[in-house]
Amino acid sequence: MDDVLRQALLFDFYGELLTDHQRTIYEAVVQEDISYSEAAQMFGISRQGVHEQVKRSDRLLEEYESKLHLVERFLKIREKVQQIQALSAQWDEMDKKTFVGQVSELSEQILEEL
Repeated sequence: MDDVLRQALLFDFYGELLTDHQRTIYEAVVQEDISYSEAAQMFGISRQGVHEQVKRSDRLLEEYESKLHLVERFLKIREKVQQIQALSAQWDEMDKKTFVGQVSELSEQILEEL
């Protein structure tokens, strides 16, 4: 998974755990792609201050993920759902027993993740 997607997922899952100030700066720089200099002017802090806030927020989001694993679980479940969709697209070519068995196995794996 590329860094941009990972950052977006981490922020989606844990962004509300950041302070309002951290969240606002992080959204501006990472999500809205505003430069550190532009963000510094917007928020009335130094460019270095913006950089430090973004790095601190990145670190916090990663720490939350290392403890809670919500993004990891989400990605595993999404992969299983994609496998079920792929199986469904092959429904006509498969024997019913095989199809049901594979979907059942994948759904059990999803339930284990939850």
